[in-house]
Amino acid sequence: MPCTSLDRKRRSAGPIATTRSSGRRRISFVVPGRRRSCSSWCKRGRSGRGGRAVSLQVEVRRGGRVESVHRVHVAVVDAAGRLRARAGEPDRWVFARSTAKPFQALPLVQTGVAARFGVTEEELAVACGSHAGAPEHVAVVERLLARAGLGEQALGCGVHAPWDASTRRALRAAGADPRPVHHNCSGKHAAMLVLARGLGWPTDGYLRPEHPVQRRVWAEMARWAGMAEEAVEVAVDGCGVLTFRLPLRQLALAYARLGAAARRGEEAPAAVVGAMIRHPELVAGRDRLCTDLMRVTAGRLVAKLGAEGVYAVAAPGAELGIAWKVEDGAFRAVGPAVLAALEQLELLTEEELGRLQHHAFPEVHNTRGERVGELWPVGRLEAA
Repeated sequence: MPCTSLDRKRRSAGPIATTRSSGRRRISFVVPGRRRSCSSWCKRGRSGRGGRAVSLQVEVRRGGRVESVHRVHVAVVDAAGRLRARAGEPDRWVFARSTAKPFQALPLVQTGVAARFGVTEEELAVACGSHAGAPEHVAVVERLLARAGLGEQALGCGVHAPWDASTRRALRAAGADPRPVHHNCSGKHAAMLVLARGLGWPTDGYLRPEHPVQRRVWAEMARWAGMAEEAVEVAVDGCGVLTFRLPLRQLALAYARLGAAARRGEEAPAAVVGAMIRHPELVAGRDRLCTDLMRVTAGRLVAKLGAEGVYAVAAPGAELGIAWKVEDGAFRAVGPAVLAALEQLELLTEEELGRLQHHAFPEVHNTRGERVGELWPVGRLEAA
């Protein structure tokens, strides 16, 4: 059964720790002055009580009481396609959203366009990213566009305020409006424009589903997910290009295969993964989970956020891919859910978890700046 007996009167959460007993792995939470443990066990090779799906959820707690709950689905898949662990519904169909970006960037390398146009590792990293629109991100996007002789007017992603708070303040102080290059997806769009230019395709209309760029990335996503192209459903993403709908476990498989291929030294996967792990600050930004997770693990994990509570991680050394979907799409539940699962899979050390504490247990503050609650992951994965 899910863990429900955590100390509700604790004042602050310490690092997550683990204990072992009789071949079973228990999740423990270190509380200053004492240790309290979950009442549930992560048992290998056993199903949940009564055959029900084992659940993982994130509770929003205020004053030690549960105020809201976010249910989370998880699929853990190896590079051979075997489901290794799960929570909730691993076959649930989800939109990949921005977790597809590494696969959308692969054709730039595979076709030789990246080498021919001199695309740098930093530019490839921002193409895979959902960046914060900080000056360092904008500069790299502009350089990538320049590879194709284009300016930001060619970007079809639209405009939103930069996610980076200091950049937003600077724009307001200058009386300046956000620009397309501040859009979190501008790196992906710039890469698509470079691909089109490099292959002699029109840059106009590159957003349209029938455009060769979109057909190419659609086929790429399907191939890594182990699906026929026509089986992968498509819709329009928040930035105007295609987004892909597929089972959660197939998204996990795509990440497992990407990590394994990179580890084998295959050129395009190694280039994309290498760019992400060597330049994690360009994949997301300051105090963002993707950046912090890749930086803290020194590139042992490759992480990518998607909108509406989707997340994916490749663990190349373990040849595993993990995909998450917060059922109600709540962004606030992503960090606790991701780190709880990675801890249970033993893909993070206690020291690494301690450095990621602010993502694992985000605090809830009121308008006075007072801490009034926290988010707390509850439950476990089941070995498949």
